[in-house]
Amino acid sequence: MQYRRLGSTGLKVSALSFGAWVTFGDQIGRDEARNLIASAWDHGINFFDNAEGYARGRAEQVMGDVIADLRLPRDGFCVSSKVFFGAVDNPGPTQHGLSRKHVTDACHAALKRLRVDYLDLYYCHRPDPDTPIAETVLAMDTLIRQGKVLYWGTSEWSVAQIQEAVAIARAHHLHLPSMEQPQYNLLHRERVEQEYVPLYADPGLGTTIWSPLASGLLTGKYNDGVDAQSRLGQGQLAWLKEQVLGDAAGSRLDRVRRYTALAASLGLSPAQLAIAWCLRNPNVSSVILGASRVGQLEENLGALAVLEQVDDATWQQIDAIFA
Repeated sequence: MQYRRLGSTGLKVSALSFGAWVTFGDQIGRDEARNLIASAWDHGINFFDNAEGYARGRAEQVMGDVIADLRLPRDGFCVSSKVFFGAVDNPGPTQHGLSRKHVTDACHAALKRLRVDYLDLYYCHRPDPDTPIAETVLAMDTLIRQGKVLYWGTSEWSVAQIQEAVAIARAHHLHLPSMEQPQYNLLHRERVEQEYVPLYADPGLGTTIWSPLASGLLTGKYNDGVDAQSRLGQGQLAWLKEQVLGDAAGSRLDRVRRYTALAASLGLSPAQLAIAWCLRNPNVSSVILGASRVGQLEENLGALAVLEQVDDATWQQIDAIFA
């Protein structure tokens, strides 16, 4: 395993991390969740990602139970939560968003579900148009000063919104955001590679990127259609299928088919190759993996070896496909 600094902080997180989105609390049982966390830990993963909105808090509860059951040393792993969407169906006005009240209540609830005394990383899961950014920055600073959070950050915020948060924090001597969690993969590149460029040097933002496989699209498993048993084939995830394929399905699939053919010609797994491509970006602190089976997780962990094997000419071929 490689370990990378989280931006300009002194925290070192595993270059590949493990997240609970979609799977924990809904798709897989507790036993398989335990096997996945145990395998991730055994392979050197030290960062486990979660959110209040994943399975309405059940994902955090399962992860907390499993980590406690495995008796992982608290000083050896990092765990995150995110706040915005709420952890109940049809949340009321104080049960979602980034108001000081919800940020505080959600943090306390996440601590209980994850069975920890503090969150290593705490993200604002989306920007909140109804809450002044200054209020959210102050709420996060308060939680850090109380010892309930170590680092705070954002997820899918614009560069202007992050810069406003940084300016507010500096003006009032508050803790700055340390990291952003954006989507990043061969099909979704602009924000990480262009929009956020000013933030990497100042304030030294780290990134923990999600969906390196574009919800499985880059594995090639949807090249010939969507199987009912696959992630995009599940009825409750119809919104995700629309997001991944949508109106641009034809052009996206054409590029993915060319990409998977190239991977096959090289004798490489398209999943490992796509994850390794994300790892090549020096501004990526950690690539969050999702898996529903241990075998799937272990295959994706092979991306670290692929990163060392592939030459520049091959990376240029891949970039040409997705230009």
